Amino acid sequence: MKRSVGRLVRAALLCAGGAAVAAGGGGEGAGSSAPADPAITQAQEAIAKQDWSAAQGVMKQALVANPKNAEYHNLYAYSTRKGASPDMNLVFRHYNEALRLNPKHLGAHEYIGEAYLAVDDLPKAKEHLAALDRLCFFGCEEYTDLKKAVAAYEASGKR
Repeated sequence: MKRSVGRLVRAALLCAGGAAVAAGGGGEGAGSSAPADPAITQAQEAIAKQDWSAAQGVMKQALVANPKNAEYHNLYAYSTRKGASPDMNLVFRHYNEALRLNPKHLGAHEYIGEAYLAVDDLPKAKEHLAALDRLCFFGCEEYTDLKKAVAAYEASGKR
């Protein structure tokens, strides 16, 4: 859990500027000197504290101002999914919007795959694992993490 939150925070920090925001953690913004996005920074701080409702609130406001930001949708869906009694329809709506805006958003593919496992939809989770396999030429953390989650799900006998 801590590793996923840390990766989410790093990915959002790296992707805080321009088109890199929509990239979702592929490292595309690593050399950027763009200022950090204050909404993402606030959400990251709340996520690091596992204050899911605060992160949701920040991202919900950010989405009102900028509904075409894939990373905002990704972080909103993530914080909603991690919170108490998540509305999975809302979670899927925002992950899908992140992927509509940026089909190569690595974080959104990983997290929607995890969300599908949470609702016992292994085939859909595997679709996103396959997408990550295509996007990550030499492997990536998002692919590795979702692959482990799928394997754990299968080992649990739920299939």
